[in-house]
Amino acid sequence: MTPVQPLPGSAGAEEAASALRSTRAIRERCGQLLARARAGESRWLTVEDGFMETAAREVADITRKRYPKGHIPLHSRWRHLEAGGVDRKAELERLLGPVPNAVLGEAMVDLTFVSVLLDAGAGHEWKYVEPATGQTFTRSEGLGVASFHAFTAGLFSSDRKRPLQVDAAGLRGLSTDHLASAFQVRDNNPLVGIEGRAVLLRRLGEEMQERPEVFGGEVPRPSGIYAQILSPAPDVPRTADVTAHDILSQILLSCSGIWPSSNAIGSVPMGDCWRHEAVRGEGLSDGWVPFHKLSQWLTYSLLEPFAWSGVKVRGLEALTALPEYRNGGLLLDTGVLRLRDQAAARETWKPGDELIVEWRALTVALMDELAVEVRKLLHLDEHRMPLACVLEGGTWAAGRELAQRHRGGLPPLKVASDGTVF
Repeated sequence: MTPVQPLPGSAGAEEAASALRSTRAIRERCGQLLARARAGESRWLTVEDGFMETAAREVADITRKRYPKGHIPLHSRWRHLEAGGVDRKAELERLLGPVPNAVLGEAMVDLTFVSVLLDAGAGHEWKYVEPATGQTFTRSEGLGVASFHAFTAGLFSSDRKRPLQVDAAGLRGLSTDHLASAFQVRDNNPLVGIEGRAVLLRRLGEEMQERPEVFGGEVPRPSGIYAQILSPAPDVPRTADVTAHDILSQILLSCSGIWPSSNAIGSVPMGDCWRHEAVRGEGLSDGWVPFHKLSQWLTYSLLEPFAWSGVKVRGLEALTALPEYRNGGLLLDTGVLRLRDQAAARETWKPGDELIVEWRALTVALMDELAVEVRKLLHLDEHRMPLACVLEGGTWAAGRELAQRHRGGLPPLKVASDGTVF
């Protein structure tokens, strides 16, 4: 696999950024905040370990309900693309026609990139009606189905003869109005953060254009990352393999420029990393807590496209739980986490606020512990039920169901989203 060159920056900043671009760093720093909260030192949250069994039973019960035969798939954007019982992967294959595995893989990677980057919280008012089936979808499923149809309609391609691709020119020219139209956004059907989503995709287009060594020189595409792993070949070599963390590392290095620039060490943009005064680390990484939620969600969602096209993917256990409001909400709603002041639930917070950073960090750390308890209840080991399956089985669905039960589907804490974190 060809290494990706990082963006220019000071040596100290690059060293710090490199240290924070790993799931080992995520777990270590989140673990610091969990230990601190357990010691009673958090201003915002307490950890009630006695309720871990309650949370585990919620997850185990919904896992049995959703997957009674025990065949639990990976947590992935592709589960949303299956919404309504429609096999949209098969539909994509039909539209592509008889093509080599590598061509299919590139199309699936392109689709996955834009679909994941569009997958922030939709808000409770938005919905999408699928024209072909008449089915109505909301939240993540609606965003997934809408992104699929936008992709197959060629919204993200600059070449009318090749609609089933995402390319730099197509994304750079993407208007918010065109994206809003594709997602059926109207005054009575508002989608939270539509402008932020469009900006994020345009940034990806700019980044791809500026980095031909990663995304391709003639027609830069997100699937350039896929091509890098395989090396130039008409089809997938039988020996092609990759680790999950290799995919994540490529994403973090090659896409770092698309995230909001306010989170930076020196001139190096950090994306989903946030300051916390109690977190310790070496050099300029001191005080930073990395999460890389969307990058990890993208990695989880690319595992199957890589595998479907013949690439062996190893090391799934390296990835962490996703610190978003369904996993985090599960912990608050089952009592594993408790707010010191319930008034905090009535305020609106920013992603960088200390409470939100701690909530997300404790979610990452506690999900590893919760996974152990869930496996015990289901009589499965880590090999048969990796964290990716615990999330899918799982914690995400349980968090959503509890939110529906307690607040009509709303998250337990209000976070002002710009479409790039939650």
